[in-house]
Amino acid sequence: MSEALDLPLRAQAQAIAAGEADAADLLEATLRRIEERNPALNAIVETFPEHSREMLASAPQGPLHGVPIVIKDEWPLPWRAQRFGAADMLASPEPGESGPYRALRDAGAVIVGVGNMHELGASSTGNVSVYGPARNPWNTERCPGGSSSGPASAVAARLVAGAVGADGVGSIRYPAAYCGLTGLKPTFGRSAMAGHHMAELSTTIVSGALCADAADCRLLDSVLYGEELRAGRPPALRIGVIRDEPAEDVAPAVREACETAIEDLRGATGGEVREIELPELAAATLATVLIANSESLGGITPERLNNLDPELSPLGRGLLKYRVLLPAVATIKAQQLRTLARRTLAEVFEQVDVIAWPTVPAVAPPLEAPMVELPSGTLTADEANVRGGALANLTGIPAISVPVGSSDGLPIGLQLQAVWGRDELLLDAAEALEEANGRRWVEAVPPPARGAETLEA
Repeated sequence: MSEALDLPLRAQAQAIAAGEADAADLLEATLRRIEERNPALNAIVETFPEHSREMLASAPQGPLHGVPIVIKDEWPLPWRAQRFGAADMLASPEPGESGPYRALRDAGAVIVGVGNMHELGASSTGNVSVYGPARNPWNTERCPGGSSSGPASAVAARLVAGAVGADGVGSIRYPAAYCGLTGLKPTFGRSAMAGHHMAELSTTIVSGALCADAADCRLLDSVLYGEELRAGRPPALRIGVIRDEPAEDVAPAVREACETAIEDLRGATGGEVREIELPELAAATLATVLIANSESLGGITPERLNNLDPELSPLGRGLLKYRVLLPAVATIKAQQLRTLARRTLAEVFEQVDVIAWPTVPAVAPPLEAPMVELPSGTLTADEANVRGGALANLTGIPAISVPVGSSDGLPIGLQLQAVWGRDELLLDAAEALEEANGRRWVEAVPPPARGAETLEA
């Protein structure tokens, strides 16, 4: 059954449906692999074999019948409340049927474990969690990305073929880039959100898939969307590029790999590359951070802040207290910048079909000191990463990270963004890019995935 376990998500589903693989055997093989590989990664913080077996026993014949899936510690399950990777999240989480859980259940999938995440979803690195940091399978001393750190690490190490993450300010795309995966941030409102403690408040957070390639993301995201994301050949793409920090202030190897990938995509679709301008980009980044933090103010009181769980990290405690200091005028200005950014993008997407720049400006930094060396100097990974990740969350547009290269044995990701609702176009473009580079990067797997090739620097 190890052979089925190493198949892509869609191939696992097809093998089970055709009777070529036994779903019960696949589940047990998955649990054994998690037991063997996870201690070095800390990607999965809890398994529940009996509940997984019960899910399988009652699984309908849906598109993911019998396929094991990991879900981020941001979503409640009927038998487990979410913790957000934190000792204290101010909310009072309870077990329940979250939207992603119901979508997976109704598709016949089997939730096999809960993925680790950065504490409170508050970083792009994944190096802080109440469970201890998750680790990058390409180099366990490196960050796996955040906040969907465990889901990405689990898929990259082939513990499972697909996982559900959440993206509030890049939290699917950053770990996808760091771990060499494909990760789609859906158009706001298209994917399942019920049960998230911010579901009624957040204007930035979406659920989404982390998988090895675009076709697997298409299948898993179709389940989360509750509609089929149909595949097609992309048109002659007009690819927009900028001469600004997300594209320019990046490590040389990242810039070279992404420029090559953009040219590959242009050639594969018979398209063209056009230079565009996004004058509000820097301000939009700040606006995204302000909005994401101000929307988390519910339930915060001075008394509650003075009684935080002592196990919450100093950074986590500081973040929660910082939020109550945000001036109202700043959040109002942030909303005005959102409106301006949306208008600018509406004009830009009349000129181009997709916008392309590096997902993150450097490969995964060390867990102990998540700093990156860029042409502008030494920056924290968080302040560097958010420059390229925030725009999609602020405006609600879809964005995808696809693996396009490596440096020092660590993956490099390219981000593509499209106009509101064109999620399928991004998946089509990602598949065209995979074909153009011979699927070299989506089929590369890290050392923990036994018997497979590793990246060449």
